[in-house]
Amino acid sequence: MNDVLNQLHIQEQNGGVSTGTQWLETSGSRITSYSPVDGNAIATVATADDAAYEAAINTAQAAFKEWRLWPSPKRGDVVRQLSDALRQNKEALGKLVSYEMGKSLQEGLGEVQEMIDICDFAVGLSRQLHGLTMHSERPGHRMYEQWHPLGIVGIISAFNFPVAVWSWNAALAWVCGDVCIWKPSEKTPLCAIACQQIVADVFAKNGVPEGVSTLIIGEREMGQKLAADNRIPLISATGSTRMGKAVGAAVGARLGRSLLELGGNNAIIVTPDADLKITITAAVFGAVGTAGQRCTTTRRLIVHESIYDAFKEKLVAAYRQLRIGNPLDAANHVGPLIDKDAVQSYLQSIEACKAEGGIFIVEGGALSGDGFESGCYVQPCIAEVAPHYNIVQHETFAPILYLMRYTHFEEAIAIQNGVPQGLSSSIMTLNLREAEQFLSAAGSDCGIANVNIGTSGAEIGGAFGGEKETGGGRESGSDAWRIYMRRQTNTINYSTQLPLAQGIKFDL
Repeated sequence: MNDVLNQLHIQEQNGGVSTGTQWLETSGSRITSYSPVDGNAIATVATADDAAYEAAINTAQAAFKEWRLWPSPKRGDVVRQLSDALRQNKEALGKLVSYEMGKSLQEGLGEVQEMIDICDFAVGLSRQLHGLTMHSERPGHRMYEQWHPLGIVGIISAFNFPVAVWSWNAALAWVCGDVCIWKPSEKTPLCAIACQQIVADVFAKNGVPEGVSTLIIGEREMGQKLAADNRIPLISATGSTRMGKAVGAAVGARLGRSLLELGGNNAIIVTPDADLKITITAAVFGAVGTAGQRCTTTRRLIVHESIYDAFKEKLVAAYRQLRIGNPLDAANHVGPLIDKDAVQSYLQSIEACKAEGGIFIVEGGALSGDGFESGCYVQPCIAEVAPHYNIVQHETFAPILYLMRYTHFEEAIAIQNGVPQGLSSSIMTLNLREAEQFLSAAGSDCGIANVNIGTSGAEIGGAFGGEKETGGGRESGSDAWRIYMRRQTNTINYSTQLPLAQGIKFDL
């Protein structure tokens, strides 16, 4: 791993606050990043203090005044070069993501590819930041709308996608003319430092002002500081529903904007007309990918009673084939949880499920022994449950899959929607009527609804996000760029008169 750290220019002295090419002096405490793969300490980095935070905010404010005046296509060209730099560093950054976070190497490389993809998307977007032209009711008037940069965008990201979710926000915000301040998870600071080093090199070559990309390393309190800062008009936060409610309250209290991507409790409905071969693959990957630590992880399977037993047999057989171990080994399907606290949460959820009557058809448990010395590896498990169980209403960030049956299609929809979260959903069916009903207003209440694919693995071209306790935010594709800008309606009078709207008369 030392060669990876060297290639990405990560040293022990990195950390604290970076405004681009400059690392600011800080007297903050230090964070040691431990790999859940083997339990080893990777590196120790500094955290920000109040003085460095203020310096970073001031630098970002000054940078915005210049950056917002760059033509958007020129900003897009800088992001294009960042995309090229990420391609050059894909293997090294992907390995670091896998080692520091614990996801499989394939998923680590896939996360870097997401960064590349969103940069490419943003480059095209830089020439399409369009408004509308409207007809005025007043003669000799023209009315239209345009979009302007918003200012500083604060990005608070989670450990499970330590680089991709930041890039979803940053790439779009940059082409929109905003500057970004990123507070990454304290569990994966090295991935963030690596990204900042790559960005800083590209930005410096293009004369981008210092402060357009700012990194602040810190604990939870630093995220609270960002949320409460009225100099930051938009906070984009990814994490638990509990965290999102706190961020939303703090930002709302100052009438700022928040973009919240919070918990998921995602289900796949399996109908009698499902293709069971692809259904099994979708369900297993959705449930155990990233060791169940995705917000889009499949947590519930809702299976029609007529195929329930046959499906259960195939599902259990597939689980028996899973290989658990070092995620850098391509032969393994499942890596570790992020830390030992996550393991304890997993074990507590298993006990809570059993206490309510859940029957485990694939037993779970913490793994130990050769290859599992970090204490972060667990066995993916499956429990037969009733939809009303309290544990089923909650998101456990671990590979626990709940299996339940249904009789009527409307019942399946009600079970699917009967949880507080509303991120991702899926139906496996070759029945056109069922598919269309699932996608209708009376169907899935989630922000993402899929047919014949799983709940995870969203592409960057579509807006990503969910409803209810998932937070309502949208990131990545479609028109998600609008959250990073402010709308302005313009009316121009080119006549020699001053007619008023609504026919109001005011004569002097």
